[in-house]
Amino acid sequence: MHRRLEILAKTGYAVLGDYRGPAISPREWERLEYLEWKSGGDTNFAPLASATGELDCRGFWDHGKPDKGGIWTSNREIAPSLARYVESIGGEYGRVRVIKLNPSSEQEALRCLHLDDNNRLNPDGTGWVVRSWLELADTADQTVFILREDKNDPSTETRIPLHPGKQVVIDTERLWHVVWHPGPKPRYALITSWESSPVIDNWITSQADPTQLVSVG
Repeated sequence: MHRRLEILAKTGYAVLGDYRGPAISPREWERLEYLEWKSGGDTNFAPLASATGELDCRGFWDHGKPDKGGIWTSNREIAPSLARYVESIGGEYGRVRVIKLNPSSEQEALRCLHLDDNNRLNPDGTGWVVRSWLELADTADQTVFILREDKNDPSTETRIPLHPGKQVVIDTERLWHVVWHPGPKPRYALITSWESSPVIDNWITSQADPTQLVSVG
């Protein structure tokens, strides 16, 4: 009942080439105002765009909106390069936020596998909401995105190694997902909700890099 991205039809995700735009200073994500909000581990989030423009991590449905039409918060002034990255893609975005993920063990991460609730109140006939990630901080080589078709079946698992500049798009309402980050420092990434559209499809197609994919199981 929603428009979907054909490029995600087979696997539910797309691994893109690394970000090659203007350098983004670590000061942008380090100086943001973070809120305590737990999702997929020991996390804090800095909202850059929310449903109302306030520093709010709640779902847009709490304000009677689908996860679209994001309004920039005061954090935009601290991280203008991150905001420009989102705007340069050109699609309709909803939640935009930076995640700060503290280190965990692999088993702790696997216990946090989850699905997102991206499309509550999303009208039929409009674009399905998916999410993109842009890795920001330098992380250990072992940091990986773990995706599963079946939460309890490791044979359905795919692991995507993460490093600064890595870009990934995932239908997180379809795939169980979590990031295992062994540390030692926190991991930071920009997460953006996107409405599926020709603009987003073209962006993914122009940058997709399946050679960076690692599958297990």
